[in-house]
Amino acid sequence: MEFLQQLINGVSLGSVYALIALGYTMVYGIIGLINFAHCDIYMVGAYIGFFVATYARLPFIPALLIAMLGSALLGVVIERVAYKPLRRTTNINLLITAIGVSLLLENGFNAMFGGNPRTYPGDILKQQTVMFGPIRSDALHLIILGISLLLLVLLNLFVNHTKMGRAMRATSLDKDAAALMGINVNTTISMTFAIGSALAGAAGMLVAILYSSLDPYMGMMPGIKSFVAAVLGGIGLIPGAFVGGIILGVVETFMAAINSKIAGAVAFVILIVILIIKPTGLLGKAVKEKV
Repeated sequence: MEFLQQLINGVSLGSVYALIALGYTMVYGIIGLINFAHCDIYMVGAYIGFFVATYARLPFIPALLIAMLGSALLGVVIERVAYKPLRRTTNINLLITAIGVSLLLENGFNAMFGGNPRTYPGDILKQQTVMFGPIRSDALHLIILGISLLLLVLLNLFVNHTKMGRAMRATSLDKDAAALMGINVNTTISMTFAIGSALAGAAGMLVAILYSSLDPYMGMMPGIKSFVAAVLGGIGLIPGAFVGGIILGVVETFMAAINSKIAGAVAFVILIVILIIKPTGLLGKAVKEKV
């Protein structure tokens, strides 16, 4: 029974990694950029949710939606201001800019709000124990898992069954050809940043509620681990981000149960192994489309 409980916790954690990894993989699939500022949009989403839940006294669902909307707008602003002017330059310029934006967000929030951890109101999601026969689980883990899976399903429907989703897939394959076919590439790229950022903002709020803590640097380690998840599944592949996130979350949870001191190193060991054995990721050859 302990195995099943740890499995639920691992899948819940992995679904959060998957939400963040989707932002990395979507942006990379469209413009070939590893957006290292993405992990700090995760942090900003947690702060937006905190402020509206604490001062506006909004319940969980409206606060989550506002956090996603604010994160989406921030993602679009970052793309338009920092990345779009450099789109025709070398990738190293974009990478350096992404690191600069990340440091700006972290230290800017630290200067404005201080580095002391904050906690969400205790009544936004009450701690409850859920029983499935002999299996005992925390309700928060199940809520996070359910919301994450819902968002992943909605993203899949959007990408595969809407006009904008088709435009995103076309742009990921060939931006110039997509433009010749009448697709507004700039709008498509901005939409990609908006969706990925909204998912990261949702993940930030969910994790901040789960662990009862948020601070300006909370996105660093989850961001790195989610990047590993994207690489594990196959960077640029939406199904790969989901698979990589779940695998990483489950492995990390079980390692923490065995030895918590080495659990944090698991992501980096997995990254090294996958780059040596299969650099394209687990689904790198099975999935033809990038997005």
